[in-house]
Order: sequence, then C-alpha cells, then structure tokens
Amino acid sequence: MLAYDQPISEARSGGAQPALRTPAGFSVLELGRLLWRRRIAIVGAALIGACAAVAIGKGLSPKYLATAQLYVDPRELQLVDRELTPRSQDVSGLSMVVESQARLITSNNVLLQVIHNTNLDRDPEFGGVSKNIFGVLLGLFGLEIPVADPTKVEQMSALDALNRHVAVKKTDRSFIVDIDVWSRDPAKAAMIANALAQTYLTESRNSQATAARRATTDLSGRLMELKDRLRKAENALAIYKAQNNFVGTQDTLISDQQLSASNQRLAAARAATLDAQAKYDQIVASRRAATDNGAIPEALQSPTIANLRSQYAEARKRYAELAGELGPLHPSLRQMEKQVEDLRRTVNEEVDRYATSANNDLTRARDYEASLNKALDVQKDQSVQMSQAAVRLRELERDVEASRDVYQAFLKRSRETEEQESLNTSSARIIGEATVPQRRSFPPAMSLLAMVGFMFGALAAAAWAVIAGQLSAETESSPAQSATRPVASPPKPSSEKPSSEKPPSAPSPRPQVAPASIEKPLIARLQESDVVRTLGGILASGGIPDVTRMGWPTLRAGFPLTTFLNTMRDVRAPLAQRSPANATPVMAVIGTGAAKDRSIAALNIALAAARDGAKVLLIDADHAAHALSSKLNRPGTSEASRINWLSVGTKASRTIETTNGISVLPAITASDAKSSEAVQKVIAQARAAGGYDLVILDGPAMPWSAADGKLFDVAAGLVAILPASLDINDSMEKIITALGGAQRKLVGVVVNELQPATVERQRDKQYA
Repeated sequence: MLAYDQPISEARSGGAQPALRTPAGFSVLELGRLLWRRRIAIVGAALIGACAAVAIGKGLSPKYLATAQLYVDPRELQLVDRELTPRSQDVSGLSMVVESQARLITSNNVLLQVIHNTNLDRDPEFGGVSKNIFGVLLGLFGLEIPVADPTKVEQMSALDALNRHVAVKKTDRSFIVDIDVWSRDPAKAAMIANALAQTYLTESRNSQATAARRATTDLSGRLMELKDRLRKAENALAIYKAQNNFVGTQDTLISDQQLSASNQRLAAARAATLDAQAKYDQIVASRRAATDNGAIPEALQSPTIANLRSQYAEARKRYAELAGELGPLHPSLRQMEKQVEDLRRTVNEEVDRYATSANNDLTRARDYEASLNKALDVQKDQSVQMSQAAVRLRELERDVEASRDVYQAFLKRSRETEEQESLNTSSARIIGEATVPQRRSFPPAMSLLAMVGFMFGALAAAAWAVIAGQLSAETESSPAQSATRPVASPPKPSSEKPSSEKPPSAPSPRPQVAPASIEKPLIARLQESDVVRTLGGILASGGIPDVTRMGWPTLRAGFPLTTFLNTMRDVRAPLAQRSPANATPVMAVIGTGAAKDRSIAALNIALAAARDGAKVLLIDADHAAHALSSKLNRPGTSEASRINWLSVGTKASRTIETTNGISVLPAITASDAKSSEAVQKVIAQARAAGGYDLVILDGPAMPWSAADGKLFDVAAGLVAILPASLDINDSMEKIITALGGAQRKLVGVVVNELQPATVERQRDKQYA
C-alpha cells in the first residue's frame, strides 16, 4: 500500500518497490547512556556553574529594603459643613482616591522635597558626583568643565535615581499603602522611607491649605465686584422709585393706601346719600299723605316740636273745655281756636324746616359722593400707571435680591475657606515607621545561588553533550548516504535522424530528478460518506444545469468541514505560489483506471473549490473518452470545434454555466496535438479575461503523449486520482514513471474509495 507518512519517491528502474528509510529516532535509554558517558564533564560544568554563581553573588552590590506603612483614608474629617472637594462614598471611588494618593507619594514634588531634606543630591548612590582626577587637574590650572546649573543637574540625577529606588504598592481591599525603599545602606533605606512618608503628609496638608488659600483669594477678588454690582442695583432701584413716586411703607405704597381710603370714604358717602334720600322721601311722603307731620321720627326727637306739640295739645284741651262752656261766637272761644291754629301752623312750619334740612342734606351727600367718585377715578388712573411702572420696579427688585444673595453666599463662603486654611481635615497617618532592615533583599543567599548555578551548569553540559552526539551521528551517516545514493546516467547519443512525424502515443523522454527534491503531496480520501448519489437524466430537462443532479456521486451539501474539503483547500494553497504573477492557477487531474472515475473525482474537486467561493472553469481535456462532455453536452451540441470552443469578446462561448459556480467546457474532437493546442489557447483566454479563480483540467488520460506533456507545463499543479479498487502503490508507480520530471508538480493525491462506475445504469435513461 501507499505509505502515507513518507514522500512519494520516484520508482526505480525495473518496477521494484521504492525503499523507505525509517527516520532516525532518539530514545530515552540512549539519552541516559549518553549522559552517563559524559557524567564527569556534566558534574564538572555544574561545579563550575555553582562557583561562578557564588562569585557573581559576591561581586554584586547588596540591596536592603525598608518599608513604611501609611493609612490613607479617603473619608476625611468633617470639620466644616461644606468641604472644598466632594467626598465619594462609593467603594470604587474610594479605591481610586487611595490609588491616586499612592501615586502622589512618588510625585516629583514629594521626591524633590525628600531630596532637599535629606541631601540626597550629594550622595554618590543617588547621582551625587565628585570631581575626578581629570577635573582636579583642570582645576589646578584654573580650567573647569562648564556645567549648566550644577545644582539643578544634581537634583535631576537624584530624582531619577530615587524614582528607581522607591516602589509604592497598595494592599488589596484596604486603605494601607506600603512605601518600599531599597538602598545599599540599611539605615539609609529606613531613613528615606520615613522621610518620604513624613514629606507626603506635610505635602498633603500644604496642598489642602494652598487650595483653601487659592479659593479664598478667588472669592475675595469676586467680592468687590459683587459688592459694586449690588450697590449699583440698589441705587437704580431707589432712583426709579423716586422718579415714579413709589413712596410708602415697607409693605404697601402711599398711593395704594390713598386708593383704599378713598374707596372706603366713597362707600360711606354712598351710604349717607342713601340715608338722606330715604329720610327726605319719608318726609315728602308724610306731607303728601296729609297725616300728622309731627309723626316723623326726626320731628319726634326734636325738643322744639315736642314743646309745640305739648302746647298744641294743651290748647286743644282748653279749646274743648271752652267750647262746652261757651257758645261758638264767644270771643274767648274764638281766641282759643285762633291759638290752636297758630300752634298747628307753627308745628307744620317746623316740620317744613326739617324737610328743607333733609333736602339740603341729600344735596350735600350727593355732591360729596360725586367729588369722591371723581377723586377715586383720578387715583385709579394713577394706580394703573403705577402698576405699569411696577413691572420694571419688580425687575429691579429681583436684580437687587439676586445680587444680594450671590454677594452674601460669596461672603459666607469666603469666610469659611479662610478658616479652612488653618484646618487639617486629612485622616492619613503613619501606622508603621520603617525600621533598619537586618537582611538584604538582593542578591539571594549564597546557597541558593550555588544551587541555581549548579543546575544551570549541569543543564548546559547535558545539552552540549546531546548536541555533540547528534552532530557526530549525522557526520558518520553522511558518507554512507552518499555511497548509496544513485547517480543518473547521461543519455546515450543517437545516430539516427529524428523523424519529422512522431506517433501521438509515444511519450517524450523527461529528465529524472532526485527524490529528495520532490515535495511530499497531500493525500485525500474521497469516501462514500462524502458524496450523495442522485437520479440521472434530470440535468437535460431544461434550465441551468446542476451538476449534482446528473447521476454521478457528488459532494454532500451541508457538510463544509469534511476531511476531503479541508484537504482540497490545502492542496489549492500552493497553486497560487507556483503560478505566474496575476495569472489564474491551473490544476490538472490525472489518474489510472476508468476515465469516468477520474472525471467524477475532478468534478468533486471543482465542487470543493466552488464551495469555498471560487469561480471554477472545468475543462474536459480527455479528447479520447470525454466522459464529462458526454454527460453535460447540450442537445444538438455533441461536438465542439476548435474555432468557437471558447472565445472572449468576439464569439459566443461554448462553456456550460451551472448553478454550482462551475463553468464546464466540453472536450474537442481532434487529435492530441490540436486538442492540446486548443486547451492552451483556452487557458490563455481565461487568464486574459480574468473571470475565473481556478482552472481544472479533467485529464488527459494515460498514456500521455508529447502534446499532453505540454499541458503539464502549463499546469501549476497535478492531482493524481488513485482508485482504491486497484493497487494504489502500483498505480502511483505508474503515474510517477510516466510523469518523469513533471512529478515535481504533483501537489495532491486523491484515493478514490467510491464504487467503480463500470456499467451505465439503465435506470438513468428513463428520466432523460
């Protein structure tokens, strides 16, 4: 059988099976033996590595790490009602505040202050420099190297060095911040860590005071402007009130008070008028009714009328007595009758005076009411004018109130921020001062260094032993392989003339190549589980042909991840690299066995490419059997001439477009040479048109002629179809022997495990 784990090699002369060399392996037992043989060297290298590691550790400068701990609580002390910055109570917000404070510890302001307080700019470990011998010699001659601001340079060097010596880390889910400082001197490391923590607290307090001072300054600067704005607004309001006569108490204006009083007086005057009218009407009605005039309430209340009525009653009484005693013509009786009449006339006159007085009172009340009405109308007009002017007045009052509120708010806030300058609301504090470290943090202990050096030395020596043994084995096997490699004999010279004509079936001699230069082709298996079989004859029923409905086994739809599809995708990959630039790749499908089996495999290869979205041109290059053409030829086009086989732009194309994204070009009925020439022209036309992504040649069939060999020169890759019903190794030997030098183009092998189609089924013709 075909060896799947070895590249397909060229067959030896005489038809013998090619010898397969087993790849050289390396077992664990051989590795152990090799290391045991080199044990002395490995142990020696391990000891050397241990000594070197200890020596390096001794030569390294020690580093001592000191740690100071800070408690940074973002929830500051509540000393005043309103803080400068709002407080965050969210857990994520608190964590961000603590992380920001941790970054603040390593800020340049804090580090520069630490450098200034501890004089680190003069420490050689932190960038402090001293004059070297060359600088001292130049100083003796009065020459010095100019340095721009030496103090600034030293501070920047110390700042850079201190940044490398300090590491700040925050403990997860807590407000604890660790300040790690390393130095060559343990006391110096502890001193710097404590100084850094203390400087951070001082800087935090100073930053709060600076922020409060800046806020106070800004607020104070705005206070004068707000004060002037309030004064201008109040002056404008006062001037407008004076111009529009808005005078009154704090609650109401004088005009409103006068209007209210006038309205009250008018109501009283109207009531008095009505009372006088009623009184006068009553007096007039009494006089018209000829009743007793003295029965009027005002008359009854008058003492004069009461006295007259008393005299009148006494006179009547006397007149009645005299009338009973004396005769009607008696002078005393006549005198008493005259006295009674005089008293009655006097009472009537007094009542008339009351009527005249009531009329005068009514007239006076009406005049007073009219004057009040007129005055009230004037005040109403003034009130309307005042209401119109009050619109602007209210605007000015609102402006004054707004200016007053803003000024009072700024004044209050300015006093608060001024007091906050002297308050420290930060709750950050040192919870653990850095102590002088007793052990160095780097380099590690000498025992650990020796162990690491021992291991690395042993591993390096073992690797060297394995590589040296492998190289020596390959060197020893190279002469043996050179002695057994076959040498190709040069072709024998021929004394006969070359004939002008050569039989079509005679294969042309091809140069033999060494098996080592041939790439291993990919191997795919076309199985029954990959395809589906349909009834034949449906294809010719009309419409656009469908190659999956012509009775041949074709790839199943809905199985895009089959092994055959994946392998075909890998087989097509090198075609683009082997093809000329910007040229459509060409694949030739060849094989032994029945031509129909090869055509079925070629059709499935085209379907696999179309499934990946490629536009495929499938050419029937088997001019002898043309199994694909016989299956797909349209009615009345059983034969195709070379002239209109495939033309681009000028003549109609003979290609058959299918619904599967495949264009099928039937075979041409001609000789080998003409058929090969026509296929080459078709490939050139297809490349010039640029409408196809892949060209697949179905054939030519074996045995190949010299004209068929020209098609292999045009093709970028060859795919061999090996029927599983035959001996696939024997079939592969035949293909390799026939290809000769063209076997280097073999990119894939398809083992056709489908049932061989040797007899055409009669059932297909029923549906034709």
